[in-house]
Amino acid sequence: MRGAKSAKWVAIATAVALGATACGGSDDGDSGNKSNKGGKPEGYVSIDVGQPQKPLIPADTNESNGSYVIQSLFTQLLDFDGEGNIVYTNAESVETTDSKTWTVKLKKGWKFHNGEDVTAKSYIDAWNWYANIKNNQQNAFWFQDIAGYADVHPEKGDPKAETMSGLKQVDDHTFTIELKSAIPYFNYKLGYATWAPLPKVFYDDPKAFGQKPIGNGPYTFEKWTPNKLIQVKANKDYQGPNKAKNAGVQFKAYTSLEAAYKDVLAGNLDMIRQVGPTDLPKYKQDLGDGAIEQPYAAIQTLTPAFYSKTFKDIDPKVLQGLSMAIDRETITKTVLNNTRTPAVGFVPPGVKGNQDLGTDVFKFDPKKAKQLVEEGGGVPGNKFTIQYNTDGGHKEWVTAVCESIRKATGVDCVGDAKADFATDLEARDNDQVKGMYRGGWVADYPVNANFMKELYHTTAEANNGRFSNKEIDDAMNKADNAKSLDESVKAFQEVEKKLVEHMPAIPLWYYRINGGHGKNVDNVVVDFHGDLEVWGVTTK
Repeated sequence: MRGAKSAKWVAIATAVALGATACGGSDDGDSGNKSNKGGKPEGYVSIDVGQPQKPLIPADTNESNGSYVIQSLFTQLLDFDGEGNIVYTNAESVETTDSKTWTVKLKKGWKFHNGEDVTAKSYIDAWNWYANIKNNQQNAFWFQDIAGYADVHPEKGDPKAETMSGLKQVDDHTFTIELKSAIPYFNYKLGYATWAPLPKVFYDDPKAFGQKPIGNGPYTFEKWTPNKLIQVKANKDYQGPNKAKNAGVQFKAYTSLEAAYKDVLAGNLDMIRQVGPTDLPKYKQDLGDGAIEQPYAAIQTLTPAFYSKTFKDIDPKVLQGLSMAIDRETITKTVLNNTRTPAVGFVPPGVKGNQDLGTDVFKFDPKKAKQLVEEGGGVPGNKFTIQYNTDGGHKEWVTAVCESIRKATGVDCVGDAKADFATDLEARDNDQVKGMYRGGWVADYPVNANFMKELYHTTAEANNGRFSNKEIDDAMNKADNAKSLDESVKAFQEVEKKLVEHMPAIPLWYYRINGGHGKNVDNVVVDFHGDLEVWGVTTK
């Protein structure tokens, strides 16, 4: 996920993203609620989560800001525990005998926030709408495994059908999913929030719905003040395992990690997902028992824009050389204050199939780095840029990476700063990256395919570098069709080895969340994706 729980891009140097202006003060949410410090209603908790890139529709959200809010409002069929094991939420079961046809049984009694029953049709209609090319959803790609996807989402032209043939309703609480071909890990993919159902009212006005969504999740929508605040209220009728233990949540936007951190210390913000580089050396002392340090399934990369003048038709040797010019050990120890682990592959720990590729390409070797860059014909103009968002604490390490590359190879490297994460993502989506961009990816599901198929397959929506290689595509497709989950994982491990030869990105380091909470809340837990479980947070 860009920035994470869901095919999502990570916005901040460690975990997620932030938006625009600091907020607080007199705004207390619902007028009938008594407010406490920080300008929130009594019993509510607050966390630094900035402006979502898109309206709040599950299949149009693939970055960490929007994802936090989507997951509070919507619940899909299943989720994962802290170890990455499947936990059923809205589903009673998801079963298959051949990995091609899957039968979903829903728990009865579930309702949307407007009282409408959540049924098999709620899922089927939503998935068909998400997948339809006319609706231009960022995550439509996620439904391509279903039989009939090509009819609703052709490569060119208008759709030939309004529904995918692979989705069949059995009864009000049972439906089947027929895939184009067997995928043994397909049930894991259903843990991504983009598979959430929609109520009937959505189809009356999707645009308006995205501003005031009605979901089936642990919280109901209250208000959205752009670039400042999104507020949700606990859903007392929610039946899922992640029922809210607080009265509500405020997702507050900040211009910087440092500003958010100051508000935590002042008691105006309860939780911060990531402490910025300036405060990392002292946050454990400042926050005491409230400090959080924990690894999770995410990776930071540098991703070339293969459509750009700089990297179009670039020899992979050049990218291998640039990779070897980066002193990951020193940068993670100094600039990032030992909060990251140098990458030894494209897949982070905590994900099935994680492996040490044992290659020198990710090891610092200035002499070899310069040699490879020269052998590959060099970087056009002997200079390139690294695009990043300034609201996420990235400037320091981008500067350090550029300096390391410059000293080792003589290739000039400079940062290309964007004001916020949403602006950064828009530039990627619209093919406006001039050189490389900072890629941070959090697991949507704990299988190694998620760190390859969703990022480097030619058809992947999150393939913003526009990497395309038929050999890699074919190998991924073959791995998808393995007979068992274990065989698929092993096949993707072989794909990962081949990626080193082509370098669709330069892996830098694996993430650890270095965040924390103030003295007014308890029970702050980090989930598998590195998100703070806001639903379980309690107030003192």
